[in-house]
Amino acid sequence: MTGMETAHEHKEHPKYMRIFWILLILTIAEVGVVYLKLPNVIPALLLIGMACTKAAFVALYFMHLKFEQKTLTVIALIPLIICVFLVFMLLPDLMADSRHHPVTAEATSHDVDTSH
Repeated sequence: MTGMETAHEHKEHPKYMRIFWILLILTIAEVGVVYLKLPNVIPALLLIGMACTKAAFVALYFMHLKFEQKTLTVIALIPLIICVFLVFMLLPDLMADSRHHPVTAEATSHDVDTSH
């Protein structure tokens, strides 16, 4: 075997600088989203989406999961799936607070004993 044969067998490594620039652009976009005057839900969804994208790039390229076996990828994705499931299951509890059931002044005046 010569050096030429081993060069063709070698896997192509990711272009780390390209991934760095993608991560940098996503980070700048995240900072920009914070300053947009949008309803609260839209920036939250954008930030979550960009953060998940950045996490995927880091996991795939810098943690080399792209070049690993499928079982290792499944092991890495299971906690993410569980986390998303728990967030959606707990969302109704997080949204329920006193703003949905305001206490009015009339309701509090009936509770006070004024028979003195």
